[in-house]
Amino acid sequence: MKFDEFQVGQELEAGPYAVSQDEVLAFATQWDPQWFHTNPEAAANGPFNGLIASGWHTCGIAMRLAADAFLKGSESFASPGLDKIRWPEPVRPGDTLRLRCTVNDVRRSRSQPQLGILTWRWQLFNQHGAEVLSIDATSLFDTVRNANPPV
Repeated sequence: MKFDEFQVGQELEAGPYAVSQDEVLAFATQWDPQWFHTNPEAAANGPFNGLIASGWHTCGIAMRLAADAFLKGSESFASPGLDKIRWPEPVRPGDTLRLRCTVNDVRRSRSQPQLGILTWRWQLFNQHGAEVLSIDATSLFDTVRNANPPV
């Protein structure tokens, strides 16, 4: 989507995305090797009653869904950061996730008017409707330099 297509209050959805056990294990083994992410047998008796995905893996899934649905072909080029990252429920192998992004603010930079600033809340939900991730994100769009970005 182009920067000028975003509107305050707009809700955008992406997905579904199916989470496999192999993917959970591969991500955790490389990036977050805690036993409740990497050892299904031990995790079965752990605090989550089974293997769960790393929260950072969950963030990566949200990023991929947003990139594929809204950011490819846009003028988006950076983010100054994320706020209020929350994982209210664990993601488990076999879950199917959907992303909802709600636009909170769309504005141009006063000092650099070609720069668009988008603030939005990202929420991932599982197949039961339970929220498994929420992030307050800010995205930057260069509407001049990236007016015709590669896809």
